[in-house]
Amino acid sequence: MNIRIDQKNASKVAIIESSEIKHIHDSHKIVIRKSNITEEFFELKTRLAGDILQKYVNYHTKLAILGNFEVYNSKSLKDFIYECNKGEQVFFLEDEQSAIQVLHSLH
Repeated sequence: MNIRIDQKNASKVAIIESSEIKHIHDSHKIVIRKSNITEEFFELKTRLAGDILQKYVNYHTKLAILGNFEVYNSKSLKDFIYECNKGEQVFFLEDEQSAIQVLHSLH
């Protein structure tokens, strides 16, 4: 597992750079790439996204998922992504720098 930590003052963001995810110590802000997530996650009818993201919320962990989400035609997925990006827990973003900036801005 390859994890980089980006730190800004007391804020730490863990950037996952591999598909093996174990326990991440000392960071409640995580960046993961879309390519490391099963495609079933993006089919909302499977409820996989909701179940997984609820765990992050329950453990007060902020999450940014990086990738191009325009490839999906599902209106419900687009609405889901839009609503997530308006919140303060889960974000779907295109680039790492945006993700790091958003996560560092959160408490």
